[in-house]
Amino acid sequence: MKRLFLFFLIILLILPILVLISAGCANIIPPAGGPRDSLPPVVTNMNPKDSSKNFKDNRITISFDEYIDIQEVQKNLLVSPIPKVMPVVEKKLSSILIKLKDTLQPNTTYTFNFGNAIRDINEANILKNFSYIFTTGNYFDSLTLRGKVIMAKDGSTDTTLMVMLHTNMTDSAIVKEKPRYATKLDRNGNFVFHNLPKDTFAIYAIDESSSYRFSGRDQLFAFKDSAVMSGDTALITLYAFPDNEGAPTTATTPRRGQTSKEKRLIMRTSLEGNQQDLLSQFEMNFDVPLKTFDTTKVVFASDSSFTPVTGYSFTQDSTKKKVTLNYTWKPGTEYHLILDKEFAADTLGNKLLKSDTISFASKKTTDYGSVKLRFRNIDMAKNPVVLFVQGENIVDSAVLTTPDFFRAVFKPGDYQLRILYDNNKNGTWDPGVFFGTKKQPELVHPIALPITVKPNWENDYERDLNAVAPPPRAQQGQQQQQQNRPGQQPRRNNRTTNPYE
Repeated sequence: MKRLFLFFLIILLILPILVLISAGCANIIPPAGGPRDSLPPVVTNMNPKDSSKNFKDNRITISFDEYIDIQEVQKNLLVSPIPKVMPVVEKKLSSILIKLKDTLQPNTTYTFNFGNAIRDINEANILKNFSYIFTTGNYFDSLTLRGKVIMAKDGSTDTTLMVMLHTNMTDSAIVKEKPRYATKLDRNGNFVFHNLPKDTFAIYAIDESSSYRFSGRDQLFAFKDSAVMSGDTALITLYAFPDNEGAPTTATTPRRGQTSKEKRLIMRTSLEGNQQDLLSQFEMNFDVPLKTFDTTKVVFASDSSFTPVTGYSFTQDSTKKKVTLNYTWKPGTEYHLILDKEFAADTLGNKLLKSDTISFASKKTTDYGSVKLRFRNIDMAKNPVVLFVQGENIVDSAVLTTPDFFRAVFKPGDYQLRILYDNNKNGTWDPGVFFGTKKQPELVHPIALPITVKPNWENDYERDLNAVAPPPRAQQGQQQQQQNRPGQQPRRNNRTTNPYE
């Protein structure tokens, strides 16, 4: 019993020591943190107070409930009216100091909109569109102007534009002076001016990075033909266009060392999978401009028997880097272009290393589909042109003489549709001209739903210019669903009506 008692006594003495040792060796785990901070900074104090009247200070201090940061303040901050000298904005821990450098005008309402400049230090949560307002008089200007800016060429929006109001109505003001007021577009291309005085303005849209002035160097620009009055409730629509659209660019000639490594003529063709499109011409494209091109050293033949072809011609473009073979292709036919090694030489003296033959086949009529379109709510008095768009490229177009369009042979694929209202009937979109004639750009109306042209199929669609695009999932379904003739399923092309047959 004595031994047992002694054993338990030793255990009781050793146990506290073991607990202390294990506690010292254990991993220290900090308390579990709460959810991630997702809230923007909160204003705790403003000196002078927001919405102050008879404002006479030259410094404004804004305090927040946490440490803050300011990003690209000169890009984000919009001051209205626009001062001749922009204020200086400094941050210090949890506050912002605004130093006014311009003389304040009497009886004027000023607003400071910080856009996305203010955020907290820890999680970079943005305090969006924080505004501070004051007036140097005893009342606040409260009139508004609203509207939308649309890209004239395709009906899209460009949120890099800003809208400006000038009190100077002369055209040169947009070049020489800052505007009186400016505001940015939202993601849908809409704009709104708040706290305007009763006045008449000239209104423009211009690149956000323009320093408020028009430079005329391929700059996006929009204008309204007449002045606007603050407080007018009618929505203003401005149509933007790139100024100097289509201005000639300087072509760069490859340096002598760039393509001379291989010491041979570098050429690419326009063939698609070694097939020739029935609706376009065969092209040869060269890396370096051609110095000579001898058609007598080119043989164009067809079929396996290499029968010489007649009724074709070659043309070169102005850059001397593209040669086009002009010919009316027969569907499903084998062709051969036999090139003598001396048929061409570029300006570096490069030629083919040896004679070559390019063999290919033209596509079949069953590789194409017919397209019938019926347009609703289209203004035929405005000379409409239907544009077929893939990506950013207009790949086909046709002048409409009726609200219906039909083509028996059309290249398969997915197409967005646009309607160009072609004022001068030249078949292409023309930008506007501000100085002098003040001509607005031609307008392009995008059509909400795309079309899919299937090969060897009668593709029949009806499109309403006033229709609104459905939500993404519904739109995806619409892209696959064709609007066919009432009571009929889509039919395969009747090849006897094909113009190539």
